[in-house]
Formats: sequence, C-alpha cells, structure tokens
Amino acid sequence: MKTIIKTLLIKLLDRLGGGAPVVPVTEKKAPLKISAMALAASGAKPEPEAPQAQFQRYEPPAGVLPTGMAMDAAMAMDATPYDVVNGMYAGAGHFRGFPYLAQLAQQPEYRKIVETIARQMTRKWIKVKAKGQTDKSARVSAIEDALDVFKVQDSFRRAAELDGFFGRGQIYIDVMMPGGALAQDDPAELALPLLRKPEKITKGALAGFRVVEPVWTYPSMYDATNPLAADFYKPGAWYVMGKTVHASRLLLFVSRPLPNLLQPAYNFSGLSMSQLVEPAVLNWLRTRDSVSDLVHAFSVSGIKTNMSSVLAGGGGDDLMARAQLFNNFRDNKGLFALDKDTEEFFQFNVPLGGLDHLQAQAQEQTASTPGIPLIYLLGTTPSGLNATSEGEIKVFHETIRAEQETLFRAPLNIVFEVLQLHLFGAIDPDIGFEFESLDEMDPMQQSQIRKSDADTDAVLVGAGVISPDEARARVAADESSPYHGLEENEELGNEADSPDEKADNAAPTAA
Repeated sequence: MKTIIKTLLIKLLDRLGGGAPVVPVTEKKAPLKISAMALAASGAKPEPEAPQAQFQRYEPPAGVLPTGMAMDAAMAMDATPYDVVNGMYAGAGHFRGFPYLAQLAQQPEYRKIVETIARQMTRKWIKVKAKGQTDKSARVSAIEDALDVFKVQDSFRRAAELDGFFGRGQIYIDVMMPGGALAQDDPAELALPLLRKPEKITKGALAGFRVVEPVWTYPSMYDATNPLAADFYKPGAWYVMGKTVHASRLLLFVSRPLPNLLQPAYNFSGLSMSQLVEPAVLNWLRTRDSVSDLVHAFSVSGIKTNMSSVLAGGGGDDLMARAQLFNNFRDNKGLFALDKDTEEFFQFNVPLGGLDHLQAQAQEQTASTPGIPLIYLLGTTPSGLNATSEGEIKVFHETIRAEQETLFRAPLNIVFEVLQLHLFGAIDPDIGFEFESLDEMDPMQQSQIRKSDADTDAVLVGAGVISPDEARARVAADESSPYHGLEENEELGNEADSPDEKADNAAPTAA
C-alpha cells in the first residue's frame, strides 16, 4: 500500500512542476541488527572448546599408596620428559584415565566388544594333558576339579575384560602361610617373592585367586636407567591399597603394551580396547544421532512473515509469539491460519533413501578395529546369494587362539604349578594343558568323520596293519564317538570259548 501511495505522489508532483522530471529518492534500508535478547530467545548456545589432550604423570587415588608415603616419593622413579613427549605425540591421544574408562564400560558399544573377546577366549577353555607312559589320570582329574573349585576360568575371563576396559588386569594368588594365616594379612610376607616351591607353597596352602582392578594398584620399584636390565620398566612390586605386594604374587594381563615413554603415564597399563575403538564408536554415535535427527525433522515447514522488528534490533517478542502460534497449529488436528497479504507458507522435505546404508556402515566400522565378525558383534548375517560368514569366523577363531597364547599361556603355567603344589606337594613337568579349538562341527560333519575313520580301520585291519583290538581301543578313546568308554578287552558272546571250555560248561547228563 505504501508503494502505491508513493507512486501516485510522484506523478502528482510531476504534473504540478510543469513537466520537469522528478528523481525518486531511494530509501536506505537500516543495517541488520539482532539483539542478544532475541538470540537468547531462539535457544542458540555456544559450543565449548575441547581441552587440549596432554600426557601427564599418573596419580593414584587416595589410599592406594602406603600410609605416610608422599606422592613425590612414590613417583620419584617417573623421570619421563612429558614436555618432550607431548611435543612428539601432539594430537595423537592420551591416557583417558581409569574413571573415564569406567564410564565407557557402561556403554553397550564398548562393553559388547570387550565382553565378546573375553568370553570367546574362555568359552572352550583348556584341556589338561599328561605326557609319558605312566598313568596320571588321577592327577589330571584332580587338577581339573581344582580348576573348577577355584573358578580359574571365571577369573581369567574377568582379567581379560579388565584388560579390554582399562588396559591391564591382575589376579592375586591368595595363599596361606604355615599355621593357617593368610599372606595378605602379613605386610612383611606380601613384600617377599612367592617362590613356587614346596617349601613356600605347602599342600593345601592355596586359598584362591582374586581379580584386582588396575585403579587400586600402583607400581613400586622398577629400573628406569638401564635398558639392559631384566626389570627395566618392569615393576618388581605393586602398591595395592596401602600394601606392598611382590610382583610374583600378581598375575599380569596386558595384551596391548605401550612404549616405555608412555608406560608411567598409563600406570603401566596397556592400551585399552575401549580407547582403541573410541574414534569408531564416536563416529557411529554421531551418525546414529544425525540420522535420528534427520528422520525426526525430515520435513521442515515455515512461513514467510514480517521480521523487520527482530532484524532491526528489537526484542522479537512478537516474532517468537508468532512462531509459537505457528507450532501450536501445525498439528494435523489443528487449523492452520495465515495472513493472506503478508504471510506465505512453505515446506521442504528431505529424501530419506540411503540413510540405512550410511548408518549400517558406521556401525560396522566399530567391528573392524577389534576384528570381530558382524555375526558375533551385531548379529548381522551376510546378505546376497550364497553369502556366508564361515571364513570370517575361522579367521576370528584363529585370532582368539593367538590371543590366548599371548595373554593366557604364561599366567596359566604359573597357575598349574601353584595347583600342583597345593594338591600334590610337588610339580610334575609332564602335566600341562592345551587350548581347546573354538571350531565346532555339526552332527553331519561328525558322522562323516566317523565313517571315514571306520573305513580306514577296516582297510588297516584287513591288511593286517592293526588288530581289531587296536581299532576297538581307538574307538573307545575317542571322546566324540558314541562308543566312548567301551571296554577294550570285552569278549563278544561265547564265540571265543574253546571246544574244551564248551564241554566243561555243558550241563551233566543223567546216569
């Protein structure tokens, strides 16, 4: 309306002026100005800056160090040049700290990864074996029972979980001293080495295995000057809630060790799986939230209205009230109303095709770092014709087997020696163990193998290479065979009786 009136006035002045042209005056627009009040009403919030990651000296919680020990005295051996390290590794990451890693253990993305690996490493567990010609089945059975009584499998699974969550797991060997008192109640005894000899660990002295989280331990003494020394950056003792415990009493589990320069900053833990997969998990969470937000607001509706008051520096109360009125009436059950002269409605819809693939790829990246097949981690089966996960599962089982050898072999050797001293008072070097295979065959595959073995036995028996008794002994010793435990020397019927034995066994005739 103002534009029409302005045009009429210009024409009128043109006529009154005798035909002299009148140059219209261009109206200057006020500069754009938005008040802080309007910005606050819109809900905009500044994003905080992320702190710069730095390596620094690890400080244990209160109570870990012995009473009266100064923090500087306990950390005197940590001569790491952190300023140089931070200059070399700037932006490469840092130790997140045990409290932060404990919080990650509550999130399913981190917990599922760590628990899957730990459970697979202890799912089939071990098989106790004995070498030599002497029958040691009684001792083997006793060790198997002791492994169950002391819950060694559960303790190792828990230690593997701590290694995944925090980068280090420890198991304390709880033994009794002569007289029945526990070593953990004697500070002087705890500081001494736990020699695996009958003089130190007597029969019946084992009390159990206790899993200790790394937040409650701190290294006591280690060599930091001579790289050729056996204890170079290897603590000879640990502070455990005020007690000094010799390293031989604690089984150590670190599957991803760090360079020497970073070990003190990580409290001599390794790199946790949680910290290792954190970038992939954060990317997945961001993608998941972005897809969720996009699905939630894939359709954007708006109105073209007069915003001169708020753009000129006003408080924007009328605009905010108009926006609230618009939102109140935008529901399908409401009546949508617009000013026909000054307002116009518009709507933009975002296509949602392909979001499922983007989200799935971001989630699958979380399985690439730990090397876990999707069928194990996410329950996702391969798609497509003749698609199968057998190859991935086989590679995963081989990886777990290698991890068992790396992480479990040395601690289990110590456990076996302690158990034998506890049970027999001596260590038999011919008794050991092997990790059981994680691969499992279905009934059809087992049947085919048994048939192949039976055909082989028939050929060998027919050729005179082995006797039927030897074939029978093999079947009886096969734990997967339905005839396992069959008596090896059992006679079949009375066919083996000689004619003389038959005559002797015949009933006497009447006189």
